[in-house]
Amino acid sequence: MTKKQVLPDVDLDVDDVRDTHGRRITEEYAETATARALASVGRGRPSLTGTRGTSPQVTFRVTPELRARAAAEADRQGRRISDVAREALERYLAS
Repeated sequence: MTKKQVLPDVDLDVDDVRDTHGRRITEEYAETATARALASVGRGRPSLTGTRGTSPQVTFRVTPELRARAAAEADRQGRRISDVAREALERYLAS
């Protein structure tokens, strides 16, 4: 884990703080920039439902060995563990 750098608090109404383009950062600027950033980021992975709704989740415990095997297989395939687990469950239920 990396240590986070703690910077001193600033008062944007008093202190002269500039962005990378040399524009002065005001409270209004900061609020607008924050709102834009949060709107563009989105949350989590795309839904599997085909809509903007959230996908149902299934959570279960596995042994450390099974987790390591699943991680190794996911790495080998260039996929996430959840993708490998989902495919395994689909195959099991289809059999």
